Amino acid sequence: MSFASPADAGSSRASILCGLIGRGIAGSRSPEMHEGEARALGLPMVYRILDGEVMGYDADGLPGLLDMLVGMGFDGINVTHPFKQAVMPLVDSLSDAASALGAVNTILFRDGKRHGDNTDWSGYRAHFLAGLGDRPRAHVALIGAGGAAAAIGYAHLDLGAQSMTIMDPAPERASALADRLGTLFTQAQVKAALSAADAVRGADGIVQCSPIGMLSHPGLPFDPALLTPDQWVSDIIYFPLETQLLQAAAAKGCATLNGGGMAVMQAAHAFSLFTGVEPDAARMLRAFDSFSDRKAAA
Repeated sequence: MSFASPADAGSSRASILCGLIGRGIAGSRSPEMHEGEARALGLPMVYRILDGEVMGYDADGLPGLLDMLVGMGFDGINVTHPFKQAVMPLVDSLSDAASALGAVNTILFRDGKRHGDNTDWSGYRAHFLAGLGDRPRAHVALIGAGGAAAAIGYAHLDLGAQSMTIMDPAPERASALADRLGTLFTQAQVKAALSAADAVRGADGIVQCSPIGMLSHPGLPFDPALLTPDQWVSDIIYFPLETQLLQAAAAKGCATLNGGGMAVMQAAHAFSLFTGVEPDAARMLRAFDSFSDRKAAA
């Protein structure tokens, strides 16, 4: 389905109004990424954080929240943990990727309709190739089986992974995601594991897809002692950039990849959907790195 973007609507638009919904997202850098690139392109954009922990909504409150955002004139929103799957029944149409993944991270509000899309998988794919593209990736382990894990699994299978093992504290979620991805990529072996040890053992690399390690969910998603120096470890969390897991993995000699590049690339793809204008992804990456350096020095 094709939607006219705010940029196509003419100069009568006061601004492009977007935001992010999720829980525990007060530290998100999405406003800086979107508004900064909009300024560089001469586009009027306002991007707001709509944190469920602050505003007092959960999954049951999403229908009313989306109605409110439409009524306020929002052009679109990003969706993060834990709502990427819960919003799916609340949109009128889905992109092919969102439908295949069973997860939405971007919703466009156009002409009274809601269109769900997913830029996580393409953003992660670009980020991985730039950071760890020369590493073996035939066997990949995923820790976590939520909406982000679906996107990362899709990206790695699209890159040619021959086998994938998924572990989640809720075994039924891991099994459901393994079934979904295995149906989409029949040439690969995709299975669920009951423990992190079973998932990590023998993998070329591990992607940490759970919220464990965020400032709002501190800790380790699994015991780093399970890692071997020849493995690579990717964490999709970007606040903080260097999670406890990445620090422990680096200490063991593993190649590591933080979540900053994925955050930027998925934002760049969402920005183009919100505005109808292609952003300068390299500029967004530089701005993100500069912001991270300032925060680290503060």
